[in-house]
Amino acid sequence: MNIFDWTSRWAIYKPNAIALEEFETGRKLSWKQLDLLAQYNAHFCSKTLKLGKGDRLAILAENSLELAVLFGMAQKTGIILVPLNYRLTPAELDYMLSNCAPMAIVYDTKFEDKLLACNSLPATMISMETLASMNDEALLSGKQVHFVNATLEGNDPVFLIYTSGTTAFPKGSIYTHQMLLWNSINTSLRLDLTSEDRSLNCAPSFHTGSWNVLLTPFWHHGAFTLLMRKFDARDVLNALEDFGMTIWWAVPTMLKMLAEEPQFEQLKLERLRYFIVGGEAMPIPLIELWHHKGILIRQGYGLTEVGPNVTSLSHEDAIRKQGSIGKPNFYYETRIVDEHGNDQPANVPGELLLKGPTVTPGYWQNPEATAETIVDGWFRTGDLVRADEEGYLYVVDRIKNMYISGAENVYPAEVEHRLRQHTTVDEVAIIGVPDEKWGEAGLAFVKLREGFGPNEEELKAYALQHLAKYKVPRQFIFLDALPKNDAGKIDRKKLRTMTQLEK
Repeated sequence: MNIFDWTSRWAIYKPNAIALEEFETGRKLSWKQLDLLAQYNAHFCSKTLKLGKGDRLAILAENSLELAVLFGMAQKTGIILVPLNYRLTPAELDYMLSNCAPMAIVYDTKFEDKLLACNSLPATMISMETLASMNDEALLSGKQVHFVNATLEGNDPVFLIYTSGTTAFPKGSIYTHQMLLWNSINTSLRLDLTSEDRSLNCAPSFHTGSWNVLLTPFWHHGAFTLLMRKFDARDVLNALEDFGMTIWWAVPTMLKMLAEEPQFEQLKLERLRYFIVGGEAMPIPLIELWHHKGILIRQGYGLTEVGPNVTSLSHEDAIRKQGSIGKPNFYYETRIVDEHGNDQPANVPGELLLKGPTVTPGYWQNPEATAETIVDGWFRTGDLVRADEEGYLYVVDRIKNMYISGAENVYPAEVEHRLRQHTTVDEVAIIGVPDEKWGEAGLAFVKLREGFGPNEEELKAYALQHLAKYKVPRQFIFLDALPKNDAGKIDRKKLRTMTQLEK
């Protein structure tokens, strides 16, 4: 037994408690059953698939019990899981497969055609459906298999998680067993997690949030997780009530969709202690709406390469410090520096640097990106932040989102925040585009609230009341919906593509 094999511990402490359940099928696994299947899969992967510590096992699949079992297997064997984005094209997947060079791939059959269009497939391919049948047979027989856990070190990888970032090709962020452990410790200390907590996970399986915001900290604490294949507002809202969930994490758009469901007013959600919110600042009216229902909001910040649970804003400060990502979680060191590496005083923006046991050792097969991002042990986030006089952090913007208009730096996030306060605006995103006079100027993409029509001059006048003239977008484009990426955030790459197409 190695110290990273959490499943076997809970199989001893609470063998009959339900660890995981599938929403769509109602299938359940107790901790004892989960450990039995993790052992069975460890034996199968090592003896039949010939995988060992350090080998990559690619996964192209939605959330399921089988996917979770593979994580339990990875903690026993040292095999590295590589969850791939099933929404990508075969060409995009092909790059990742070529980069990580997996020995085998496990996939949902619904994605088989997409996989077969790739050129860099491993020799061994097995469907999740086949794995499910094998696991069901193992549970029915109750047959024990003999598997001796691999010896694991903290810096051994457990995941490769590909980040889209702003580069031409995604980077495979190495996520280690040590990161897994310390992320759980940081999370539990700030969120007061216990083995009695209950949550659901509907985030896509290729996203670090799906694994590491709550699922793996819950696993470490012996708590219950309901697995859902995808987000559906009605299903999630009902499940939060029916399963007596105590904590759930989401992005503001998801909480807005839940509040718009017809049954929102009727459901009491009495066991929910709070929501954990990330991705972007949550508007005050939406915070107040959930607070009125008795559910508190805790906002935070994280990224694939660090944590991901880096900061947390206490629910007591949700209104008073609206827009803040809170303060760093327990085992983090932070710096806010200018372009020369000098520490910035209060309320002066600078790049956020992070250090701690949850910082990635680097990017897979990419020493250049690793050396550029991790300097003297400090991870350069690429995020501009400021700290107020009380030490609360605020994200100003991504450094690469900033544009220069008439020699002045403009941070789109600041302008977007102001425009969202207008009564007609539902969502807004701003990018810098070439301008003959000023070098660059702002182009705003706006989704209006229902019942309102395009109002460019009104929005410009409103912005001019609250912002310096150089910050006010020169042009507004009104859309029925703003494109989102797989993390539920506004996809600025697609917005830039749209401007190029219009040219």
